Amino acid sequence: MSGAVKPEAPTRMKVAIVAPSLRYVGGQAVQADLLMRLWQNDPEVEVCFIGVDPALPGALAWAEKIPGLRTVLREPIYFWRLWRGLKDVDVAHIFSASYWSFLLAPAPAWFFAKLRGTRTIINYRSGEARDHLQRFRSGKFVMSRVDCIAVPSGYLVDVFREFGLPAVVVPNLVDLSQFRYRERRPLGPHLVCTRGFSEYYSVDVVVKAFAEVKKEYPEARLDLVGSGPLEAEIRKLASDLKLSGVNFMGVASRQQIGDCYDNADIFINASWLDNMPVSVIEAFGAGTPVVTTSPESMPYLVENERTGLLSAVGDEKTLAANVIRLLRDPELAARLAQNAYEESRKCTWDAVRGQWLNVYREVLNH
Repeated sequence: MSGAVKPEAPTRMKVAIVAPSLRYVGGQAVQADLLMRLWQNDPEVEVCFIGVDPALPGALAWAEKIPGLRTVLREPIYFWRLWRGLKDVDVAHIFSASYWSFLLAPAPAWFFAKLRGTRTIINYRSGEARDHLQRFRSGKFVMSRVDCIAVPSGYLVDVFREFGLPAVVVPNLVDLSQFRYRERRPLGPHLVCTRGFSEYYSVDVVVKAFAEVKKEYPEARLDLVGSGPLEAEIRKLASDLKLSGVNFMGVASRQQIGDCYDNADIFINASWLDNMPVSVIEAFGAGTPVVTTSPESMPYLVENERTGLLSAVGDEKTLAANVIRLLRDPELAARLAQNAYEESRKCTWDAVRGQWLNVYREVLNH
C-alpha cells in the first residue's frame, strides 16, 4: 500500500567490552575475545572493545618490556580511549581481576562510564575476591556503586555476599566446536595439565603425583601445556625425580588446544586457588575425565564422584591415587566423563547468550 510506514527495526544495545587484549594470553583475554566474536552480527547487541593494555606508540615501544614503566605510560592512553570509547555506549561490560589490577583497569573504567552516563557491569573473575575485599577498601567502594556484579561461579556469589554485595552468575564460555568429545576406550595413562606455571596452579604437585602414577604405570606420560614464571623450577623437578614421559608442550593456540585434550586420556589439576577454571570445562567438553585438587571454589564446578574426582589441596598422593583409580575402573571414568560433558553444555553460547542479554537489559532498566 502506498504511503505505508515500515516499522522501525529494534535498536540494538551498544555494549563496550573493557578487558585485556590477546597480546598477553590469559583467562580474561580469552573470554573477552570469545564474547567479542560471538556477539558479532547479533541482532540485539552491538559491541566494541576497549583494551586495558593499549600498545605504546612507536617512540615508546622500548618500554613494553619494563612492566612498571609500561603501566605508567599506558594509563593516560587507556584513560583517553575509555573517554572516547564509552561515548554513546549503553553498557560498559568491565572485566575485572583483583588487587592493584582492579585499581588500574576496572576502577577507571567504572569512573569514566559514570561520567558518560553509561551503565556498568563489573565482570569479576578472580578467586582472590575475599582477600582483595578485605585488604582493599577501594574494591568494595567501587563494586557497591556499579549497576551489576557478574561472576562466573556460585563460589564468588557466596564470597561477595559476605561483604553485602549482591552478584549474579553468568558462566564462563567454552567454544565446544574446538573440542571433540570421545570415550576413552581403552583408557590409557596419558595425562594432560593445561594450567600455567604459576604459584596458584601447583604444577609441581602435578609432577609429584605423576611420579606416583609412574610407579604403577611405567609407560605413563604427562603433557604440560602452558608457560609461566615457574617453568624452570618445574623442569628441574622433573629432572631431579628422573621422570621420563614429561612433555613440556608450550602455550597452545585456540586452534591447537582441542588436540591437547584429544590426545590425552585423563586431565589432572593441582591448583590451590581457583574460581571457575575454563581448562576444567574444556576437559569436560573433550571427554577427558577430570582428577583435581579441591580449593574452596572447585566443588562449585566439579562434583566429586559425579563429574570428577577431588582430593585435598597439596596432596599429591591422593591425587595420584585418583588417577590410578580411574585407570583401574574405566567404567567409572566413562561415567564421570559423560556426566561432565553434560555439564559443559551449560557453558556454550546457546546457554550463555540469553543470560548476558538478561543482565544487560536489567542494568538498562535499573
